Amino acid sequence: MNAAVTSLSRAADGRASRRTLSRLLGFALILTLCLVMLGAWVRLTDAGLGCPDWPGCYGHLTPDHAGEKIAQAVQQQGGEHGPVSLGKAWREMIHRYIATFLGLVILVIAGVAFRRRQVLRQSPLLAITLVAVVILQGLFGKWTVTLLLKPAIVTGHLVGGMLTFSLLLWLWLRQRPPPSYIDAEPVAALLWPARLALVAIALQIFLGGWVSTNYAALACTDLPTCQGRWWPPVNFADGFHFVRELGKTGDGSALPMQALTAIHLSHRLGAIGVALIVGWVGWRTLRTPGIGVLGLAMLAMLTVQWLLGLSNVWFSLPLPVAVAHNGGAALLLGLALVLNFRARQAAFKV
Repeated sequence: MNAAVTSLSRAADGRASRRTLSRLLGFALILTLCLVMLGAWVRLTDAGLGCPDWPGCYGHLTPDHAGEKIAQAVQQQGGEHGPVSLGKAWREMIHRYIATFLGLVILVIAGVAFRRRQVLRQSPLLAITLVAVVILQGLFGKWTVTLLLKPAIVTGHLVGGMLTFSLLLWLWLRQRPPPSYIDAEPVAALLWPARLALVAIALQIFLGGWVSTNYAALACTDLPTCQGRWWPPVNFADGFHFVRELGKTGDGSALPMQALTAIHLSHRLGAIGVALIVGWVGWRTLRTPGIGVLGLAMLAMLTVQWLLGLSNVWFSLPLPVAVAHNGGAALLLGLALVLNFRARQAAFKV
């Protein structure tokens, strides 16, 4: 009798711990998505050097406290249109404040996952790995400023944000009750297609980040051609030389237009590849019993991403569209991760 009561108590404790952890993870997920979009807003409004030091702003906690130094910097650069202004400083610091808060939430998540690992019956390793990723993200945030927006560092910061989002989503899915399928085998058969879609989306996110951090989004302003040609002059060697300054080649000379064109066209070609791969995987998922809604969501999000990408070119990179494009990439990545998780669960049942 006592053993049965103990077992029921542990089961109830496990459910309560999962609910708590699930809520924390859900909150952190939403916060991370907002932070990814906020980071895009900071980058696209040229506010990345609004506070040229780290972690404070000219050595102060807020831009208002650093108002005198910011005013001097604005005067030295000849006006508000340079890299420093009070508005840009606030945008940069708000991003840092939210990132710091997210880091604290993730520390709490890791603490809960570690302390309640027995009743959760889950390894805390993934939550601890998430803490390591967040620490690395903090370093990337510091280097973004102190190394003056080097494209490789800024792109790494974006990729780290997407990785944080992905790990949080995976942990959140682990707390959810597994779905019951009439036949798990068709869902399990989606595992390798799902992995292919995930890799394709991840590579495209990297290419999109490389476009953004090199300010190559408007290297081609026409569609479907680029600069009036199907294949204009390109320079992949300089465009994809990763260890260099912003706007410079590896030897320090000005980055030529052909390099920016190569970066832009690579993202366009990647978009075609993602459309073919994710479109096929989404269609196949749509036709799979028990998981069709997820396939429909993937196809819908893929369509939205394409329309946002085309709109960036058609309308010369309007800020709301460009920010939404970053958020859409995270959501499409999330849907691919959900498909991977569900297909992996089904594979264990087969």
